[in-house]
Amino acid sequence: MPTGIQIRDARKQLLDAAERVLLRDGPSALTSRAVTTEAGCAKGVLHKHFADFDAFLAEIVRDHVNRIDDQATALRKSAGTGSVAANLTGALMALFDPVVVAIVSLIIFRDGLRDRLREARPGHGVPILAEASAMIASYLTDECEMGRIAADADIDSLALSLIGAGHLLFAAREGTSPDAGAVDKIVTTIIADVLQRRLL
Repeated sequence: MPTGIQIRDARKQLLDAAERVLLRDGPSALTSRAVTTEAGCAKGVLHKHFADFDAFLAEIVRDHVNRIDDQATALRKSAGTGSVAANLTGALMALFDPVVVAIVSLIIFRDGLRDRLREARPGHGVPILAEASAMIASYLTDECEMGRIAADADIDSLALSLIGAGHLLFAAREGTSPDAGAVDKIVTTIIADVLQRRLL
């Protein structure tokens, strides 16, 4: 591999290359050599921008956590509009794209990465899934306050159920996403009780 050649926006090229390798070959194939080969650069380029490979992988996860923060803002703005089921279905469809599903597998696969992420963001649960659960819980809290779901709804359990079921549904598809109807079926089943009891 040639050295001494300036690579424009090397960080982004490396991060994009890692996602391509992850999607194509899975978490076990994601090595610094695979990433730099995919990016078409020398291995030293990665270590110039990141302290080590787990720091590089943590950057990928942080980027997607930041996207969840943006999605959470949009979801909370939808509270009180449309139907609760449709809003949640849309949120899960946007959240669990093939890259995010692959990244969750990567976090589970690599102990060092998981430890690095927990040092930076202490808390329980799998990073990305934990933030996604918090996003859903915030939205459901808003809907509860607006009277669109039962006042005594167990928000945290609902959020965990939606994220857990959503992740299982998307992870089972091997790189292809389920259609909105399949996601809506799960969502409506999980929230049926709190929707019905709001009318009592």
